[in-house]
Amino acid sequence: MTSSPITGRRALLAAAGLGAAALAGRQATRPAPTPQEVRDASLRLLSTVLPDKRAFEMVLWDGTVLPGQTPPQARLVLNSDRALGRMMRLPVDLALGEAYLRGDFEIEGDIGAVAGLADDFEGSFSPASLATMARDVQLLRRHAGGAPAPVTATLEGPQHSRERDRQAITYHYDVSNDFYKLWLDQRMVYSCAYFPTGQETLDQAQEAKLDYICRKLRLQKGERLLDIGCGWGGLAIYAAQKYGVQVLGVTLSEAQLHEARARVAAAGLEGQVTLELRDYRDVLATGEGAFDKISSIGMAEHVGRKNMPTYFRAAYAALKPGGLMLNHAIGDGLGQARVPMWLQSGNFARKYVFPDGELLPVWETLKHASEALFEVRDVENLREHYALTVRHWAANLEQHREEALAALGPERFRLWRIYLGACGHYFQKGHLTLFQSLLAKPDAQRSAGLP
Repeated sequence: MTSSPITGRRALLAAAGLGAAALAGRQATRPAPTPQEVRDASLRLLSTVLPDKRAFEMVLWDGTVLPGQTPPQARLVLNSDRALGRMMRLPVDLALGEAYLRGDFEIEGDIGAVAGLADDFEGSFSPASLATMARDVQLLRRHAGGAPAPVTATLEGPQHSRERDRQAITYHYDVSNDFYKLWLDQRMVYSCAYFPTGQETLDQAQEAKLDYICRKLRLQKGERLLDIGCGWGGLAIYAAQKYGVQVLGVTLSEAQLHEARARVAAAGLEGQVTLELRDYRDVLATGEGAFDKISSIGMAEHVGRKNMPTYFRAAYAALKPGGLMLNHAIGDGLGQARVPMWLQSGNFARKYVFPDGELLPVWETLKHASEALFEVRDVENLREHYALTVRHWAANLEQHREEALAALGPERFRLWRIYLGACGHYFQKGHLTLFQSLLAKPDAQRSAGLP
């Protein structure tokens, strides 16, 4: 009986897993690989697993080039002969991210071209080839030795408790207002923009997005709007200026609050816009049924699955009957369930980018909203708009590279660079989504003021 070939991602993962098993218990007894053995194992492994039609070329520490398409969209450069072994640890996405933060390898050009590697495995491998791959992985890991872990957030307390949520928000958003100004639009809107024609500048697209939100909520002069997760105040200021509403914005970021209040004052809107350092769980302190409309833009990702019922119940109670809520959030996208956890665990983003962040599929978010008695009136996926938004952000960051390095230091700068560069690819391919969900709290006559 013949063995069937193993294809694509499964082959790479099997080799990585077998390599890990083979390495266990043997590292202290095996002699150190020679430089030639390390080079040969690297070339064999890369020549086997890298897709021929990849969009980037790979450069070894000794200058050897493994070409990709012509011309390549990017170059992945291994900075030492230990880099590949560190990159092949499990889960692979976490190992790759940490190796980049440490400087084990560089990416020159389009990071998204490299981030798409996992989508491109199409080859099939015989059991004999798989065994060779496993031996090469084992040798490279043994040679790589230990490596210092990059600096990450240190959060204390139960996950998604009030205090721990505040720590997580501080880690991501209180980096530096001046740093965010380097690559966001002039309003400092840190969420998916809207490109009606695709030709808009980032400033134009963010203003279009703010107007899109206001129109979906059907804001009317004199109404009260609650903006949960108000950021640097972009939506609160726009809604007050253009639609004449009274706004209460809440955030857990002190740095954002300081900047947002300064912007409100500069716009002369202190009598119309109030911004507070407040948890979403405390919105009812203003009074039940106190708001005509609620916006939550890019905030639900921080709530966590276990707190989603609380999040929507609090919003529902804060709305007047007949009121509307717009929930704008990144969601888990297409194909994630087919990617094994040891390749695409999501640990890198949760550990280094958005501590404790959780992305839910849209069906689950709407389930929680419905269970809180919201009526779902409209759902729109804007993931292509987010792909374009992130490409603008990444380009701005590259343009201000030296200023960002001075503000953050090399490791934190590399984190933002790979995060923004990879996200554009994930949104474009549908691995991440961006849903705007319009939710209604009907009045006694089951009217939500909508056509």
